[in-house]
Amino acid sequence: MSKIKTEAEIKILKEGGKKLAMVLRTVGKEVKPGVSTWFLNEKAKSLIDKAGGKAAFLNYTPEGALRPYPASICISINDEIVHGIPNENPKILKDGDIVTLDCGISYKGLFTDSAITVIAGKGDKEKDKNAEKLIRATEEALIAAIKVAVPGNRINDIGAAIEKVARKRGFSPAKDLGGHSVGHAIHEEPYIPNYKVSGKSALIEEGMVLAIEPMLVEGKGDIKLMPDGYTYSTKDGGRAAHAEHTVVIRKSRPEILTL
Repeated sequence: MSKIKTEAEIKILKEGGKKLAMVLRTVGKEVKPGVSTWFLNEKAKSLIDKAGGKAAFLNYTPEGALRPYPASICISINDEIVHGIPNENPKILKDGDIVTLDCGISYKGLFTDSAITVIAGKGDKEKDKNAEKLIRATEEALIAAIKVAVPGNRINDIGAAIEKVARKRGFSPAKDLGGHSVGHAIHEEPYIPNYKVSGKSALIEEGMVLAIEPMLVEGKGDIKLMPDGYTYSTKDGGRAAHAEHTVVIRKSRPEILTL
């Protein structure tokens, strides 16, 4: 499994990335009070199928998991950081909920991965200004991380850029969660930490395809795995936001494939 993708592979990844962006954008518009996570999952699966792709997460068993993931999209709400299961014990969204949609697709045998976080309804913007601030900070961290993903820098530079934005905006990176390479499989090496790590890490090289995905939280950033075996939540109940793009490393600047 080569960490460097060919131009032919990148062309397919770009096609798949556009389809994935459409899925997230469309499902994101359905995030409203009173809507069930089960409905959002069914909507995502239908859109992926119509686009000629396959839901990459459905029946995928990542390293360390005891069973396959049972849904087509991960939906994480409020203090849930990542990998929330939408179709087991479905939840009904409430006004003001912070909702992360994380989805991957396989298109012509190659994988892309992306995530967005939105607020259900209008929320109480006067009483809770932190929800919007958290989401904007996470998106800012993603932009900062993508900017440093250039040949000659190292993987740890990505995490350092994410943590710098998080601390500046008053939030913490979720501990022990991060991004990864992607393309031939949904998860490939190298792992990309979302915070500054000391020591030498892998060089960023032209042709790499990376899923960069900051996850920022209110509070300290300590995490816990829930009984379903997939959902990671904050230990202290702080809310979380997650933003992700799949990018290909180019000579001059990274190219986002999931726009």
